[in-house]
Amino acid sequence: MNPITALIATANPQDALPLARRLAATGLVERLILQMPPSDAEHPRSLAGLPCIVLPTAEPGSTAYLAPLLASVQVPYLLVVEAAGQLDPQPWGLARLLQAARASGAALVYGDYQDERDGALVAHPLADWQVGSLQDSFDFGPWKLYSMERLQQGLGQQPMGPELRWHGWYHLRLAATRCAPALRVPEPLAVLRPFAVRKTGQKVFDYLTAAREAQVEAEAVFTEHLRILGALLEGPFRPFVPRSPGFPVEASVIIPVRDRTLTVGDAVRSALSQQADFPFNVIVVDNHSTDGTTAILRELAAADPRLVHVVPERRDLGIGGCWNVGVFHPRCGRYVVQLDSDDLYAGTDTLQRMVGLLRDEQCGMAVGSYTLVNMELEVIQPGLIDHREWTDDNGPNNALRIGGMGAPRAFATELVRQSPFPNASYGEDYAVVLRISREWKVGRIYDSLYLCRRWEENSDADLPPDVAARYQVYKDRLRSLELQARTVGPV
Repeated sequence: MNPITALIATANPQDALPLARRLAATGLVERLILQMPPSDAEHPRSLAGLPCIVLPTAEPGSTAYLAPLLASVQVPYLLVVEAAGQLDPQPWGLARLLQAARASGAALVYGDYQDERDGALVAHPLADWQVGSLQDSFDFGPWKLYSMERLQQGLGQQPMGPELRWHGWYHLRLAATRCAPALRVPEPLAVLRPFAVRKTGQKVFDYLTAAREAQVEAEAVFTEHLRILGALLEGPFRPFVPRSPGFPVEASVIIPVRDRTLTVGDAVRSALSQQADFPFNVIVVDNHSTDGTTAILRELAAADPRLVHVVPERRDLGIGGCWNVGVFHPRCGRYVVQLDSDDLYAGTDTLQRMVGLLRDEQCGMAVGSYTLVNMELEVIQPGLIDHREWTDDNGPNNALRIGGMGAPRAFATELVRQSPFPNASYGEDYAVVLRISREWKVGRIYDSLYLCRRWEENSDADLPPDVAARYQVYKDRLRSLELQARTVGPV
């Protein structure tokens, strides 16, 4: 008996024919299963002479679909192919996945691949899985090989509830990887010809536009995972009462910037235009700009003493390092509020509302909501980003699953000085959010307070695959460290 059952998710059986032939030709596949949407048309019983089983379903992530599917697999491994394009495995690609699975005992094995675009091949490395790879959207690539032993072992620890409709695979992956790690094979094992190419700046908001019911289900699956790990936080979370006296102002807007002549003036003027019942300033940390940004800031600072223009001594700072320069500056206020150099506050009351929430509800951190706009300030899809998945009791847990926390963010300066930003230019704010929300009360505002301008110069507008993978590894490392702190404490 061959060791693999192959499940191919497809909308059209003819699209799956070349892949099915290649998989059958390896001599490793015992059975082919086509997962298809339900249709009035008669489903094929074979593809050009290839024996297959057709399983139509409208809910491929449901318990009702997955339970009988798994029960039907009588071989050691299950290959799952979910490719948004035509997948062309190398002749030895599947054998390589199987070899790695047998050698490692991993819960699942996946590998790098190449994208074919306009006749050219582009390397597509993936991120290495780690215990902090907790997002339901973690990218395992177009195919992955599950160990049935590990899946069954995980189900023995945490059976799938009958109510799951969308996130059965997420449940299975979390359960199986509690028993054994996932393993990436860092070599290209296939070529993918994508049906459509979307930029990373477009995909980053996908989980926020998913159905609310699906998000609630994913959160429930993930919360139980944390409970089993012993990493679940349970409130109430501590109120924050400022202790350090002597801050020169009540609040500081902090803007790190490098080479943003087109947007930094607008951002600074937006911050300076805030109306508040307390004194505030704006600290712009100019990270050795080379394009005229420095001259713009000098002119603005000369016209308004509330603008503190700082050029760091060091030249090795990322965005997080620049934040630390602002937070530890002697003119920094009791509270610090974020504004990116690309963006704007939505009105003149944003600062008042953020700081008011921190003070009135004794929060260690506050997060608002933002609206996506273009450079002409026209609303673009998906519009308002309010992160309503946050709840006071479970938000700090669910923060480990989602991609971010929203904007603008405001912090008690004392707490950031105790746990400074990492010197990074991606995920640096996420690290501080995880640390503070682990212990302190977090306030939320669901009205739009902030305009996030999307344009080609955004740092995440269109990341090359290797950069996207590196960023994923870093954010997952932050999650891994947070799990460590929650389960056994800092070491």
